[in-house]
Amino acid sequence: MSNEFGKLEEITDLRDYWKNEASDFTPWLAKEENISLLSEAIGLDITVEERESNVGDFNVDIYASETETDRKIIIENQLEATNHDHLGKLITYASGKEANIIIWIVKEAREEHRAAIEWLNNHTDKEIGFFLCEIKIYKIENSKPAVKFEVIQRPNEWAKEVKNKDLTQTQQLRYEYWTAYNDYAFKNTEYKKEEFKKIEPSKRPYMCLKIGISNCSIRVWQTRKDNSIKIELRIHDNKELFNKLIKCKDDIEREIGFKFDWQELSKKARKDGKTSRIIIQKSVEFDNKEKWNEQFDWIIDTVIKMKKTFTKYI
Repeated sequence: MSNEFGKLEEITDLRDYWKNEASDFTPWLAKEENISLLSEAIGLDITVEERESNVGDFNVDIYASETETDRKIIIENQLEATNHDHLGKLITYASGKEANIIIWIVKEAREEHRAAIEWLNNHTDKEIGFFLCEIKIYKIENSKPAVKFEVIQRPNEWAKEVKNKDLTQTQQLRYEYWTAYNDYAFKNTEYKKEEFKKIEPSKRPYMCLKIGISNCSIRVWQTRKDNSIKIELRIHDNKELFNKLIKCKDDIEREIGFKFDWQELSKKARKDGKTSRIIIQKSVEFDNKEKWNEQFDWIIDTVIKMKKTFTKYI
């Protein structure tokens, strides 16, 4: 085996690749394979809704949503160092779009603007989050260039939750459970091989895992009202794919070793009528922390089997 390595080089002039933010960079970022790079960096599943979306007399670069939730996202791009003008635009656009998640992508984050974003995260409502990201381009000698998003500031969701007087005991327990799950799961070699990304723990009842396929994900639910874990393959806006999989239902269930509940959701079940679910459920004792590792083992084993099997049939 050769021990020779190439030299990693950062390309500092972003405009060698994107001459113009609006006509070059924004269309590039809006493509699925590129927005997924940003999604992975910040730990959110992003679905692009519109480019150059209207906000009064102005336009926000990208208007998006967190995949399959109601949280709205705005993304403002700046192929130069941060400035007060763009910070003001960011807040104006966030207000006009009633955004929950605000993402500012820049070439360089100045110290005063890092501090401003940190201040906003510490002093805004718990449902609002600001991300400040630098975009970098690297290559090794004569290789193709590679893009990397580096998160400079992000919301501290737990800090906001513990400060909020309305935080319930259930929400605190959800956060503790997901935190413990992350710590346990990423010690599992097979789990890491499947390249599941570590998700920021939150008070939400679910955790979303990407499987590398557009409009599909695995979602793990803490259903505390009936003490059960539900794991589902969610298929968003692709009835054809659901029908393809259900034709292979017997083979899929035999390979995974479980019987699933196959749900092609109707408009009555979901307001947009676009999401189908394939679900497995297990009864557990959430309040017994001594049994959490046993529950985590079942989750890990199940999501690995689901990813391997479903992606093969897809």
